Amino acid sequence: MQKPSYVHGAHNVPLIGETIGSYLDSIAERFGDQPALVVPYQNVRWTYREFQQRANRLAAGLLKLGLQPGERIGIWSQNNSEWVLTQFATAKAGLVLVNINPAYRRSELEYVLGKVGCSALILSPAFKSSNYIEIVEDVVPEIKHSRIGVLHAPHLPTLKHVIRMGRDKSAGMLNFDDLLTSVNDDDLKHLADVAATLQFDDPVNIQFTSGTTGAPKGATLTHHNILNNGFFIGEAMRLTEKDKLCIPVPLYHCFGMVLGNLACVTHGAAMVYPGEGFDPKAVLETVQTERCTGLHGVPTMFIAILDHPDFKNYDLSSLRTGIMAGSPCPTEVMTRVIKQMHMSQITITYGMTETSPASFQSSVDDPVDLRVSTIGRVHPHLEVKIIDADGKIVPRGTKGELLTRGYSVMLGYWGDEEKTREAIDAAGWMHTGDLAVIDENGFCSIVGRSKDLVIRGGENIYPREIEEFLYRHPKVLDVQCVGVPDKKYGEELCACIILRPGMQADAEEIRSFCNGQIAHYKIPRYVQFVDAFPMTVTGKIQKYLLRQQVANDLNLSTE
Repeated sequence: MQKPSYVHGAHNVPLIGETIGSYLDSIAERFGDQPALVVPYQNVRWTYREFQQRANRLAAGLLKLGLQPGERIGIWSQNNSEWVLTQFATAKAGLVLVNINPAYRRSELEYVLGKVGCSALILSPAFKSSNYIEIVEDVVPEIKHSRIGVLHAPHLPTLKHVIRMGRDKSAGMLNFDDLLTSVNDDDLKHLADVAATLQFDDPVNIQFTSGTTGAPKGATLTHHNILNNGFFIGEAMRLTEKDKLCIPVPLYHCFGMVLGNLACVTHGAAMVYPGEGFDPKAVLETVQTERCTGLHGVPTMFIAILDHPDFKNYDLSSLRTGIMAGSPCPTEVMTRVIKQMHMSQITITYGMTETSPASFQSSVDDPVDLRVSTIGRVHPHLEVKIIDADGKIVPRGTKGELLTRGYSVMLGYWGDEEKTREAIDAAGWMHTGDLAVIDENGFCSIVGRSKDLVIRGGENIYPREIEEFLYRHPKVLDVQCVGVPDKKYGEELCACIILRPGMQADAEEIRSFCNGQIAHYKIPRYVQFVDAFPMTVTGKIQKYLLRQQVANDLNLSTE
C-alpha cells in the first residue's frame, strides 16, 4: 500500500506556553546587553534591555488611556521603530494589534476600523504618496474639533484615540512619544498586574488578508500562534544572539512581524530595518554596514537586489541565512542568491496568514537542489495532509489541496463565522487552496493555487511548472503564467514575461525555446511582454488581476 500524503512535525523541543510579553522579559534578562533593534535611518540602536523598557513604557501608556485588554488598536505605518515597539507593547498590555496595510486608502481604512471595532489608531503622518493624517481627518472629520481622548464619531463609535508619530501636533491627536514619557511607577505596576492575567490563547493580532474577491477578512491570531511560529522559524535558520537579520519586508504582514521580528526576539538576535519600505540600494548598504548575517525577502526583492547596477560594489560576505517566501521561489533566482549573495543557508518558507504563517520550511542542511525545488518539510508540531476533490487523502507524489492543522491555525476571521467555517473544517483543518505534492521523504512542492490551475481541453496545466522552465531562458528576468479564455479549449495558457534590461525577444522565440522540451499543450499559446506584474505590498503577484489585464489586452472575453 502506498504511503498517504500525511505528515506530522513531531519534535523534541516543546511548544512555548507563554505570552509574548513574558517571553520578551525572559529574553531581555538573558540578552540584555545584546543589540535588539537597529534602524539606521532613525538613528535607533537599542539593546534588549532598552527595547524592553520602552515597550513596557508604551504598554503602560496605552493602558493609562483607559484601554482595556481585548480592545483592538490599529497601526497604520511604514517600517520604523515605533511599529515594532507597538507590536510588543500591545502584546504586553493584552491589546489586540490590528495591522493596517500601508497601501490602504480612505474606504479601506474606514472598513478595517469599523469591522473590528478599533478603540485606538496609531499612525505615521505620511508614507510615499499617502498623507495618512489627511485621510484620517477625512474619515473622522470630528477629530478636528475633539478634545484628545474623547473622540466621538457616530459611524466609528468605538474609536476614542488617534495617536500620531512625529513631533508635529495634529488637532485631536496624541503624540506617540508622549505615551512613553507620561507613565510613572504606578502605571508600570498596573501593567504588571494586567500582564499577570493574560493567557497565551488570548488574541493578540488581527491581519487582514488581501481580498481578491469581496472585502478583506481579519485573520485573528493568538500569542501561542505567532510566538511559537516565530520561534521555530528562527530555529530552522539557526538564529542566535550573534545574528543580525535585515528585514526589508513590510512589518504589517506576517513576513515582517513573525518571520522577522519574532524569529529574532525569540533568539536574542538583532532586528535591522534598512528603510521605511523596500529599496535595493538601502538593503545592500545596510547589509554591508551592519554586517547582517540574515536577509528576508520575496523573490522580486532578491531579483531587484541581484540586478542592481552597483551590486558588485557591496560586500555581502557576512550573510549566511534568511528566508525567501511570499510567492513561488524561482530556482534560477535561488541559485543566484546562494552563489552571489553568500546565503548558503537560505531557507524557503511556505504558509499563509491564517496559519501564523509558516507550515513548511527547508533546513539549512537540506541539499541545495531540494532547497531550490521544494518548500522543505512540515514545521514542528504541525500536521499537513493533501486531499483530492472529494476530501480524501491522496498517495505520496499525487497532487491535491494542502491542509494544515495544529497550534498555528488562527482562531478565525474576526466577526465572520461563516467564512471561518468555510476555511477551517470540523476536524480543525485549515484549507489553504494551494495545490501541492509531498514526496516519499516528506518534502513538499507547491504546484499552484487551485484557482490558478489552467484546464486546457481537459488537460491540467500547472503554471508554476511552465514558469520554472521559462526562467531558464537567458533573456527572461521574471515570468508569470495565467489561463485566459478560449472558445475551443475553454482556457489557453499565456506567459507574461519581464525581459532582462537591454534584451529584446518576441513570442515566437519564446515558443521555439519550449518546442521539444515540454509537452505541446503546455507551450503558451500567448506570450505578452510586460514591465511589471500587479502585486500586493508584500510582493505577492495578483494573478487574478494579471489574468484580467491579459484577457483585455488580447480582446478575449472573460465571461
